[in-house]
This record gives sequence, C-alpha cells and structure tokens, in this order.
Amino acid sequence: MSQSDAPNAPITYAAAGVDTAAGDRAVELMKASVAATMTPAVVGEVGGFAGMVDVSELRNYRRPLLATSTDGVGTKVAIAQALDIHDTIGQDLVGMVIDDIVVVGARPLLMTDYIACGKVIPQRIADIVRGVAQACAAVGTPLLGGETAEHPGLMGPDDYDVAGAATGVVEADRALGAQRVRPGDVLVALASSGLHSNGYSLVRRVVDQAGWSLDREVPEFGRTVGQELLEPTRLYTRVLLDLIAQIDPADVDPAELRIRALAHVTGGGLGANLARVLPAGTIAVVDRGTWVVPAVFDVVRRLGAVPWDDLESTLNLGVGMVAVVSPDAADAVLSGAAAAGVPAWVLGGVEDAADYTPRGRLIAGTKGVDGGGVDLLGTYRIA
Repeated sequence: MSQSDAPNAPITYAAAGVDTAAGDRAVELMKASVAATMTPAVVGEVGGFAGMVDVSELRNYRRPLLATSTDGVGTKVAIAQALDIHDTIGQDLVGMVIDDIVVVGARPLLMTDYIACGKVIPQRIADIVRGVAQACAAVGTPLLGGETAEHPGLMGPDDYDVAGAATGVVEADRALGAQRVRPGDVLVALASSGLHSNGYSLVRRVVDQAGWSLDREVPEFGRTVGQELLEPTRLYTRVLLDLIAQIDPADVDPAELRIRALAHVTGGGLGANLARVLPAGTIAVVDRGTWVVPAVFDVVRRLGAVPWDDLESTLNLGVGMVAVVSPDAADAVLSGAAAAGVPAWVLGGVEDAADYTPRGRLIAGTKGVDGGGVDLLGTYRIA
C-alpha cells in the first residue's frame, strides 16, 4: 500500500462501530441478575470463558441421557423494539428453550444465551438478560454463560436478536415420549398465556395491514395491542417436573409411568406438535370445543380474514402444552396444574388407528416425524 493510499486518520475498533467499553458496562449491569440464577452446582463466577456446572450427581444415574435444545424468540423482538420494552422477551426465550427439554422428562442443568445487536446499548442489553435471568431463576436453572455480539453495518443500531440453548438430564428408562403412549391414554391441555412466541410474522402482518398502532386500546384484550402482543410465554417446567415427581415418583417401575409424553405447542400449532409424540398406529382425537379460544386469536383471525386451518397450523389457540397420560392420572394432572395456577382440561384421548375412522382434520407426518396422527374435531368456541 502506498503512502497516498493510507487513511488520513487511524481507524479504531470504536470508529468501525464496535464499542467494547459499552459491552463491559452491559456486563456490569447484568451481573447481579445472572448471579441470582446460580445454584450450588455452579463452579466459578460470572465472566469466565466457559461456564461450569458440577454434575457429580450423574454418577447416581443408571444411564443418564443429556437432553439439549436451542431456539430464539423470532419476530416477537420487533414488538419489544417498537415499544422499547426489553425485559419480557427473556422469559419467552426461556420458555421456548427449557420447556422443550422438560418435554422428555429432563431436569434442566444449565442455559446459555446469545444476543446479536447493531449497537450495544448497555441498559437495553442488561434488560434483555435480566428477563432471561429472572425466568431461569423461576425454573431453577442457572444462566451459565452468554455472549453479546455487536454487528455494525450488518444490523441497525436499534436492531437485535436473541437465542439460547439449554442442557438437561433424564434417566434413560424414565424418558418420556411416543414409545410410552398407548390407546386409551388421555390428553390433558395446559393453557397458554397468549400468543407465546410463535406466528408473529403472521400476527404482525395482520396488525400492520389493518393499520392498527401498538398503543391502540382493544376492548377484547382489556389493554393495548402492544401489551397483548408482548405478553410473555408461560413457563411450564416447574409445574411439569412437580407433576412428574408426584405422579411417577422414583420408586415407580419405569415401565409403568403414568405420564407418557408431553407436547410443547410452539410453531406449527397444536396438531403438528402433538403428532410428534405419538407412535405409529395411534390417533389423538382432539375436541376443539373443550376450551374457549382466547380473544387475541379470534381478533387476529377476524382482522386478517385468516382461515381457521391456517390459524390452527400457526398459533397455539390457547393450548401451550399437552400431557398424554394414563386414564388414572388425568385427575392428578388437572388438580396439580390448577394448584400451580395453570388452567388445564381434558382435551381428548388416544385411539388405535386400526379401529378409528377420522372425522375431522387429520394431521400427521409433521416436523419430519413418522408417527401417529391427530384428528381435530368439532368447532372452536370463541371468547
């Protein structure tokens, strides 16, 4: 490079758009929140290159299986950015990640998070992480590590995205799933808190096309559009692990577990996610009339003239988790969920496909799983 090609002034990392000092300030602001999630099993302190957790207790397992999951919040972050409220999507992240682990009966051991942003605004980053940490503390899981990456030129100054990953453990012969489900089992639904974190590309398109502002008051919601759309995802880990411990304690024969499988209703809706935990040769029969669809879903449907089939293939419609259980465990699941403040109801049951003729909308072969099917019957009740 010739002398004439050299820049007139030195180019620093800060001049290129990356402020490492701001990153350090963000870490200082979030340290207390992260520290509050630590359990006695955590080794070391916040700020290391890698987080460590003591898993000596795994020696007491006969055959421990590690369960892992990773996810993000999707375009719901656009609502948080528009409202400049950043401390709730952390709960959405924890719900999307850790509640996928508990589905197999695993107890979470740790979680990590990742934030990519156009510019590090220390308080904003701290707010996001505080939300993650508070949700981790609520489900008894240490937030063991994380990363904040500043991407100037790739993302706008106010843009960011979040992702997370978690690891849990379950005894191999007590893992839940399709291998345990049998005809005659009962489907128990656990209510969602609203939209959760799926289908926001559809929801945002409907709201934008209708010309609705986020501060618009909606009588059906009893609050603004923005407040409804930013409602955090309900966390199910605590209630489900408590139910598993109560209904299927450690001295129960693993072959006779009464909680057979769990389905987390996320992207794809109720039918697609329930089908993932059914064995081939079975059909889960779901009665759409067993619950009242919360107002937000019907408002989206009417506002965007969204077909019901599309709606139920995209949004949870009020069902956040489904427990597939033996008939003699259904009442215990219902009462345990109610005691934890989670509305629950019997959604339907599992049939032998050889003896059943589908009568509604049959969903099968979703998410790459070659298992059972789900027959969605009846008509939804709307608020």
